[in-house]
Amino acid sequence: MSIIASTDTWLEHGFAPISLHALNGKAAMLERLDNKYVVDGSVLRHAAGDLARAFDMLEIEGQRAFTYETCYFDDVERRSYFDHHQGRRQRAKIRIRRDVEAGLCFLEVKLKDKRGITVKKRLDRDPATFGTLDDAALAYVDSVYRAQYGMPFPHALSRVIDMRYRRMTLVAKQGGERMTIDSGLRFFAADAQHTVDEDLFILETKSANGNGVADGILRALHQHPTKRCSKYCVATALLDPATKHNRFLPALRKLGTPSRAAVAPANFQ
Repeated sequence: MSIIASTDTWLEHGFAPISLHALNGKAAMLERLDNKYVVDGSVLRHAAGDLARAFDMLEIEGQRAFTYETCYFDDVERRSYFDHHQGRRQRAKIRIRRDVEAGLCFLEVKLKDKRGITVKKRLDRDPATFGTLDDAALAYVDSVYRAQYGMPFPHALSRVIDMRYRRMTLVAKQGGERMTIDSGLRFFAADAQHTVDEDLFILETKSANGNGVADGILRALHQHPTKRCSKYCVATALLDPATKHNRFLPALRKLGTPSRAAVAPANFQ
């Protein structure tokens, strides 16, 4: 199911296309340093020309903007959330992500290594399993956690937050660097939802040293990384304002104030 109609089709033009196979060959970036930026449309319009000269845009069957649905898992004490809030180096984020148009689905486990570099491990999943962790999925989470930290995964997981958004993906013409552009973000919990302003974008740069070409282009426009801008953590704070969230305030100030609703979407379980 696609989400609300795109208002950012202007961004799709001007970039040369690149296939998924070629993108993965140039920059799979499963181990990388990330920077996240929250910018409005006027900034992105100014950056678009320079970005198009340095990056190609993922295109699959003529389409460049893709609907992503993601569900996050945590324990009853929201240990993953608070580990991020406290800046713990040993932490994990577990999610299932579905690319609606492409019909792809992955279980993803994001970890931090001793250098602070993000390590993402993922397992192909049947899209019909979206929203659930079966024995095979839990075994995979445990195995990658053990491999990274030398101990079993310690928490019982349940589905806590869903989100939907549009994503465009850029890869540097010279390779070795990626950038994602997310818009139309909507966050859901069991009893709440929040819609981010359509003219706000979350940009994530992924490079070997955290100071890539895209970072330079944004810095020239006086844009600086938004600290602690995990979509899962920001969504948690927006959907439940009573949760301690002071370390996420810079991102929350840019993405809006909490907006609660009596019911969640029908597909949230």
